[in-house]
This record gives sequence, C-alpha cells and structure tokens, in this order.
Amino acid sequence: MAGARPRTWPAAVVPVVVGAAVAWWVWRGPSPAGSGTGSCVVASCRHGLSVVGARPVLLHRPVWWRGLAAAVVALAVEVGTNFANDYSDGIRGADDDRVGPLRLVASDTASPRAVRRAALASFAVAGLAGLALAAAAGWWLVGVGALCMVAGWAYTGGPRPYGYLGLGELFVFVFFGLVATVGTTYVMIGIFPAPALVGGVVTGLLACAMLEANNLRDVAGDTVAGKRTLAVRLGRRRAGWLYVGSLAAAAGAAVFLAAVWDPWAALALATAALAVGPIRAVLGDAGGRALLPVLGATGRLQLVAGGLLAAGLVVGGVTR
Repeated sequence: MAGARPRTWPAAVVPVVVGAAVAWWVWRGPSPAGSGTGSCVVASCRHGLSVVGARPVLLHRPVWWRGLAAAVVALAVEVGTNFANDYSDGIRGADDDRVGPLRLVASDTASPRAVRRAALASFAVAGLAGLALAAAAGWWLVGVGALCMVAGWAYTGGPRPYGYLGLGELFVFVFFGLVATVGTTYVMIGIFPAPALVGGVVTGLLACAMLEANNLRDVAGDTVAGKRTLAVRLGRRRAGWLYVGSLAAAAGAAVFLAAVWDPWAALALATAALAVGPIRAVLGDAGGRALLPVLGATGRLQLVAGGLLAAGLVVGGVTR
C-alpha cells in the first residue's frame, strides 16, 4: 500500500467520475430531432455536442459498466506509474535523501525486481480492463491505453525520463485530466461533448496541483539528485505560485462550465475553504517535511471538488 501511494488516487478517480457525470448530463439533456428511446442522432451542436462535418453523430444511452472499467484503467495506470516511479528513482538513487513518505526501493523495504513486477502487474490490469473497453467502444482505444502506460513508465524511467526535464505537470494534465475525463464520457455515450473537455481541464489542473504539492516538498532533495522537476526549475517561491495558479485556473474552468452549460457546475467552488490552508503553506517559507500536510490536503480538495462538480452536473441533468 505504501508503494501504491493511496494519497495520489484521487488523481485517477476524479476525472472518471466527472466524465461519467458529463455523460449523464448530456444524455438527460433536451433530445435533438430524430432521437429515439435507446439512442439519438445529434443533428446540431446543441450543448457543444460533437458533429463531424455534416454527418450526424450517434449518441447512445450511458453504459455504466464501461465507466467502471474506465475507473479500473485509470486507477491501475496511476498505481503502476507510482510503482514505476519508485523503481526508477530507487535504482537511480534519486530517493536516497527523501523527506516524504516511504519509498520501497530506496528504503530497502522491497527489492527493485519486486517493485518492477508490481508496476508491470498494475499495467497488465489496466490493459485487460482497457481491452474490454476497446472491444466495446472501438479498437483505436488500444493505442490510447498503450500510450498512457508508456507515459507512466517513462515519467521517471528510461534513458531520458521526462519527469526529470520538468514535464511531469504536462503528463498529468493530459492523461489524468483530458484523456481520462473525455475518454470516460466517450466510452459511456459514444461522443466527445465539449463539456467533457472543459471538465478535463478542471480535473487536469487539480492533478497538476497535486503533483506540484509533491514536488514542492522535494525541491531540496531533487536538486541534489539532479532531478530537474518544474518545481526545481522555477524555484521554491515561484513553484508555490504555480500551485496556486493551478487551483485558480481549475476554479476558472469550473466557472466557465457553469456559465456556458449548467449553473449547477458551480457547486465545485464550494471547496474554496479547503484551499486556504495549503495555499498559505505553499506561499510561506516552509519547506521539506513542513510541506508534508499539503499533499494530503490537496488530495482531499481534489476529491471533494471533483465530487461536487460531478454532483452538480447530475443535479443539472435531472432538473433541466
């Protein structure tokens, strides 16, 4: 469990929950002309629904088992990435002077071989669930899933890990924001609605804040280890502002979603009070172990904000 890092799991669960809520919201919306009871043909861009050229796009009833399978994929990729990170950083010596939670390889709690097997097993679980989704919703999803797993391993693995180049935030924004949210909506209802994309921006920015909370704590150790994360490149003070900016931009995206599509999406803003404590911490002079509580607080903020955003979309779908 220590190697799987449960505190990071909201980054995997939240985008799937939001994507499922968008699927429900779209399905419950006003039906365009030509709709039937089991599926409907989207003949216009009402509510930002996707249309390819002049061809209508098939919108079908949400398939809930696919949403559950998407959650398995996302969570297994997250856990696999965590084990892969533990393995790669451990054999490189990047975790030798950690101030954060236990790392299996660096602490000799588990052998590198065992941690690598755990990473590959997690990716295998993601692959099996992903194959089921691909068989049901389109085989091109196999390529997307493979890219997710390669990106998870290459974060700190391989000859040139991009996490060491300051690109980790881009990874989590794309894969634990846009891909997970929009992908969940697609496999559930068969289209790519614009609200899912904006929802993916919200969840992706929250995931970036989570990663920045982790990297802020490790700035001193990563600098010594030569791990040039974005927090190291920016420096402690500016990295703190990046954390705040990620949360502020996520709130702005939620406001946009509420203003353009459904006012109930603004329910996510009720979590503002949860952001006060971690924002004060990252903007202060604290470092190292003093920033340990920020990661847990950010995870709670991410979980509650995503849950309220999803709940708002469900309520909006029922009441409109």
